[in-house]
Amino acid sequence: MAALRLGSLCRALTRPSNLALVQRGLAISAVDMKKVIPLPDPLEHAVGIEKIEKLAKLQGIDDPFDLKLRKRGEGSKENPDLVPSIFNKRIIGHICEEDQTHITWFYLYKGHPKRCQCGHWFKLVEAQPL
Repeated sequence: MAALRLGSLCRALTRPSNLALVQRGLAISAVDMKKVIPLPDPLEHAVGIEKIEKLAKLQGIDDPFDLKLRKRGEGSKENPDLVPSIFNKRIIGHICEEDQTHITWFYLYKGHPKRCQCGHWFKLVEAQPL
């Protein structure tokens, strides 16, 4: 019985002449923003390699892992290109010619200058850690 009454009420309200009677209530509440909560510092949440990079950037070091390309110098046996490393060996990638499409990779050991297949000399020198 109640369903019949509800159905007839809905049909009566949805007639074009009665649509003006149907209104929807809207409640608006103001948000209280008296207390400003600051965002946390990203350095506090960083861990691992990300934290090392952020700390190095604060110290002014833009390449903490020494991965940027270097201009090659003379590269002779008497004046080899110096490659810094905190370890006893380091892998070197050398592009022998400007238009070369591959990289020549080889290990460089501390105290032993090494010649690339193109004739360029490299020497590993000690570097200070961060």
